[in-house]
Amino acid sequence: MVNKSQSFPQRDRVAKMLGMANAIITLGGGCFWCTEAVFVRVKGVLDVESGYCNGLVPSRPTYEQVCTGRTGFNEVVRLQYDDSVIGLQDILNIFFEIHDPTSLNRQGNDVGTQYRSGIYVSGDADHMVALQFISAATSRGEFDSPIVTEVLPLQNYWAAEDYHQDYFENNPYQGYCTFVVAPKVKKLHHHFAQWVKS
Repeated sequence: MVNKSQSFPQRDRVAKMLGMANAIITLGGGCFWCTEAVFVRVKGVLDVESGYCNGLVPSRPTYEQVCTGRTGFNEVVRLQYDDSVIGLQDILNIFFEIHDPTSLNRQGNDVGTQYRSGIYVSGDADHMVALQFISAATSRGEFDSPIVTEVLPLQNYWAAEDYHQDYFENNPYQGYCTFVVAPKVKKLHHHFAQWVKS
């Protein structure tokens, strides 16, 4: 079984052939259905994959195992984006608007360490951007409570099961999608209209 933590080799090759600049960032902001549904609509984002990362062991977890909250894995989305179109700073602006970075191990009614707020990086430059972003948001007093988002090197990344991919697109009228995911998508359109794909 292949651990997809290294890259998106086929998509990287295609993007390079098309002359696109590629960058990758992995974000944990609660249920990955929500975060994926938002970022697939963002200009410059080439691919969004729901997955799990930073678990206690390197082996691939199942969704059911992650849901126990005992694996250490976080529900995340892995974004591949064209950094000549959108930068990490803009991605983080969107990310911090669509989830609560001050809520420890929960987003709304979703509770557990698998729903923690996190930014998982593969290099020092992204690590510094994320830390500076959080420091600046804290200095400006943008949130009433302290930001608890963890910023860590990406480890033990695995793609989630196929049925989790494009979940909102495939199940727009499912209850959770209607009442939890759709309002986040609406928030993107309301606050970041300039970043919404046409």
